[in-house]
Amino acid sequence: MANKVTQLLKDKLLLVWRGVIKDNPTFVLVLGMCPTLGTTTSAENGFGMGVATMAVLIMSNIVISLIKNVIPDKVRIPAFIVVIASFVTVIQMLMQAFVPSLYASLGVFIPLIVVNCIILGRAEAFASKNGALDSALDGVGIGLGFTFSLTVIGAVREVLGSGAIFGYDLGIGSYTPLVFVLAPGAFLVLGFLMVLFNKFLKK
Repeated sequence: MANKVTQLLKDKLLLVWRGVIKDNPTFVLVLGMCPTLGTTTSAENGFGMGVATMAVLIMSNIVISLIKNVIPDKVRIPAFIVVIASFVTVIQMLMQAFVPSLYASLGVFIPLIVVNCIILGRAEAFASKNGALDSALDGVGIGLGFTFSLTVIGAVREVLGSGAIFGYDLGIGSYTPLVFVLAPGAFLVLGFLMVLFNKFLKK
């Protein structure tokens, strides 16, 4: 009995770990590039966008896994989008109420979570085929992977572009090239981090 419980826990943890590392949505699957490149001008923005996306991903995965058997195949995708859009609206209102400065910084990228291919992809590929618990854990894993990726990219761009980290000045701002907080810097940092991440996975 103890062995079965241990194995079950390992399987559930592996499901989360897979989303963070092996199926990392940014560095491995290369999904959600629009918010990745658009919101990572700072570590705080990257972290905020990642957490908001993770919250929507977990809740939508759970609901979709629970209602998957009552949704007709012909309206499956529209139904998924309605569920996702409902949770995005909730997250948007909560952010506007409790973290208005972050909400203003992220701007249009918050409502655009509705069409983020990571969330719709996991709904179609995983939540619609598995139970609520596994779907929630999949959401946690993929969400953590996305949050980790955006935070790291944002931190690197913020340090190299403005000489700060999470808004704290490191005193090197006068020596850092502004290009890293602009669009070209996003592509450069993403490319280098993607190479490093995948090289680490192959070890």
